[in-house]
Amino acid sequence: MRLTQWTDYTLRVLMYCAACQQRAQPVTITEVAQAHGISRSHLTKIVQQLAARGLLDTTRGRGGGMRLMRPASQINIGAVVRSTETDFDMVECFNDDHNTCRMSMHCGLKGLLGQATQAYLAVLDAVTLADLVPPKGETAQAVHSLRFMPGLPVPA
Repeated sequence: MRLTQWTDYTLRVLMYCAACQQRAQPVTITEVAQAHGISRSHLTKIVQQLAARGLLDTTRGRGGGMRLMRPASQINIGAVVRSTETDFDMVECFNDDHNTCRMSMHCGLKGLLGQATQAYLAVLDAVTLADLVPPKGETAQAVHSLRFMPGLPVPA
């Protein structure tokens, strides 16, 4: 199973915001883009979607940015992944509309892969955003090191 780049970036935005939850100023898209080396325009679309889903509060203009709308401990990773991924069909026989496999009626692979997908999602369901960020004492250092990685522009 492989997550799309969209989901990867979505999780990075949420984790960065969770790691910066205690600071006074909100997180900016430019800050996240520089920290991760991701396109600012791509992140803008992701942030808009996260705001529409009620996960981020965004403010435009000078002094604006984004913050989590609820505590990181209340944001379930499995739910986030389900909302960003469009296809959990591991093989074509998972989709009755597109299944051309002639073995479907006598094959144990579909059931096995179905169980594997459910186990995968169950692991994600057991984790919150808070579980993915460093403890409070280590958060500032983690964000600082992310923001000032060699080769990336230093944020203002």
